[in-house]
Amino acid sequence: MFERYHEPLLNRAAFIMRMLRCMSIAFAVLFLTIFFGTLVFHYVEKLFWIDAFLNSVLIMTGLGLVGVLNTSFGKLFAAFYSLFSALAFYSVLAIIFTPLLHRLFHHFHLDMEIKRRNTYA
Repeated sequence: MFERYHEPLLNRAAFIMRMLRCMSIAFAVLFLTIFFGTLVFHYVEKLFWIDAFLNSVLIMTGLGLVGVLNTSFGKLFAAFYSLFSALAFYSVLAIIFTPLLHRLFHHFHLDMEIKRRNTYA
């Protein structure tokens, strides 16, 4: 997916397409995680859709719950969902920032390679 160290830097248009592809994957993961949490909170805890969505988003970002959970399953789900959604949230950040960091490191590597060649020439 990414260019190797001996290959030239990717052109701007191809890099933007790579970023858009990674961002679409990241937002799909984010959407599915929030959607799953919203469904469970709505059907298990009998919360309104907006409250279930708010609980899912707030748990994902680490801010906590909005209301009180009434069932044991809902409490267990909230505990495990918080662990799962934190992992999903950090994975989304990694998916978004990986192409940027790769491009930065690849650019520095090419600069170092040019300097090394000029030194020994």
